[in-house]
Amino acid sequence: MERIMDSQLEDLKKLTLEMGGLVEKAITISTAGLLKKELNSLKEVHRIEENINDLQKKIDEQCLQVLAKQGPVAKDLRLILSIIKINTDLERMGDQCVNVAHLSRELIERGFANSLSDMEQMFKCTSEMVKASLDCFVRMDIAAAEKVLKMDDQVDAYKKKINLQSIELMKTDTEHLQDHLDYILIARNLERLGDHATNIAEDVIFAFSGKDVRHGNN
Repeated sequence: MERIMDSQLEDLKKLTLEMGGLVEKAITISTAGLLKKELNSLKEVHRIEENINDLQKKIDEQCLQVLAKQGPVAKDLRLILSIIKINTDLERMGDQCVNVAHLSRELIERGFANSLSDMEQMFKCTSEMVKASLDCFVRMDIAAAEKVLKMDDQVDAYKKKINLQSIELMKTDTEHLQDHLDYILIARNLERLGDHATNIAEDVIFAFSGKDVRHGNN
């Protein structure tokens, strides 16, 4: 016989995945907007972010109701606490996507001429990391979550490379300082997306194993 809580937890997981799907869509659109210089598509990111915010409120409310009425313990409590934290990370990821869309729009309107090769690779790596973090939540896959944690190094490496290249260009290409600065800011937002994906993977490990692996604790 299915417990009421089982149904409620399943609903929470579905809502979380719906929110995660919106974040993935926002990343894809902001990426394509910059790489293909499509201003119109970037406007869509703001609408998606509003939907993400609505889902955040809905998930928080449902989590609080389950906590108050069902009194979950052990693995059920861990899952709810993890969903609350994942919910926060996903909302912040939506904010980062809006930042990327805004910066991309500014670059396109100024007719930027920066090379996009490293940025494209960073976009790809970040997107893969976000998708992998959500997949491991769906599958309740601890081993896959542990792999996500290792992917963050590559995202950080791209950020460092883009930062160094942009700083060097700022020394000689003084007419386009704002373009190079915006590149650095886009890379920073992508790195933060990777950080939030790391948080989700850590929460998956905690929810389904009880292990707290934050700050390198195993």
